[in-house]
Amino acid sequence: GQRAVVPRAPGGRRRRRQLDGASGPARRTAVGRGRRAVRRDVIIQTRPAEECAYDVVALGEVMLRLDPGETRIRSARRFEVWEGGGEYNVARALSSVFGLRAAVVTALVDNEVGRLVEGLVRQGGVDTSLIRWVDFDGLGRRARNGINFTERGFGVRSALGVSDRAGTAVSQLAPGAVDWDDLFGRRGVRWLHTGGVFAGLSDSTAEVALEAMRSARAHGTVVSYDTNYRPSLWADRGGHPRARALNSLLVEHVDVLVGSAADLAAPLGPYDPADPEAPWSPPDLSDDALRTSAESLAARLPGLQVVATTRRTVHSAGDNDWQGAAWARSAGLEVSALRSHLPVLDRVGLATI
Repeated sequence: GQRAVVPRAPGGRRRRRQLDGASGPARRTAVGRGRRAVRRDVIIQTRPAEECAYDVVALGEVMLRLDPGETRIRSARRFEVWEGGGEYNVARALSSVFGLRAAVVTALVDNEVGRLVEGLVRQGGVDTSLIRWVDFDGLGRRARNGINFTERGFGVRSALGVSDRAGTAVSQLAPGAVDWDDLFGRRGVRWLHTGGVFAGLSDSTAEVALEAMRSARAHGTVVSYDTNYRPSLWADRGGHPRARALNSLLVEHVDVLVGSAADLAAPLGPYDPADPEAPWSPPDLSDDALRTSAESLAARLPGLQVVATTRRTVHSAGDNDWQGAAWARSAGLEVSALRSHLPVLDRVGLATI
């Protein structure tokens, strides 16, 4: 089948890796002509593009983002509107940057705000035909559309987000609401992406995520999952231990796992109720530690093919060191070029830019 390529920063012997799920040692092929031929390692097999309606489908909440620009939320007199969501942002980036056919499965209330979000999603190049529409009751008692106020950080003041998302339409999405076998089977999807933000919205969204992941894998669709722990989603629902238990369940159905070093080291393992207040220590971000964590996960999860994370050092709100790292079952650990003192315009919303 056709293969999705993950671009890597060029330099020295660094190679760009291609996702292809062949087992055993990575199969290397030369691509291009002459001395500048690029070598690619085959990691994960994806379904042929001609057999699928979509290259990627994201499952998650899409909120209306209100951005006060250079001022603070509490003193703002006007806001610019955007759309955003932890899982949706992946589909939007793959569409706008790489030209992939992307869609989002979410739910919105059918009112003017919901239609505004739909229009913004369309402008991002993401198909809106999979959105589930919920009737508006005139006040939002039964369901609402999520709103996220965000402000940029400056210097030692970090970026700030204030979410208003309780009782949203997507948080009430229940198993059976989406015909996954039709989507992944008859229509065809090469890649499904979801994560801990969507799964953490409610008990029912966790069940929907599990339902979607099982169906996707049954039809040969690659599944990626970002642990993306958000304390606000779990504050009154069991906190970090319950999020860890949910992640432990969902990662059994994942091909590609994305998370922070702390997530990969702790939340996926069994919760020890005898020591709920164990002191927290910063995670070890060394290559050896990342490799050990990934190999430990892979030993417990035979279907897991790739584990990815980032290293980030925050000097100030607008000055970060950044580096990506990924471990593959067939190719071992690879790290990107270190971007020292990377200027950051906005870390909250569509991307770090």
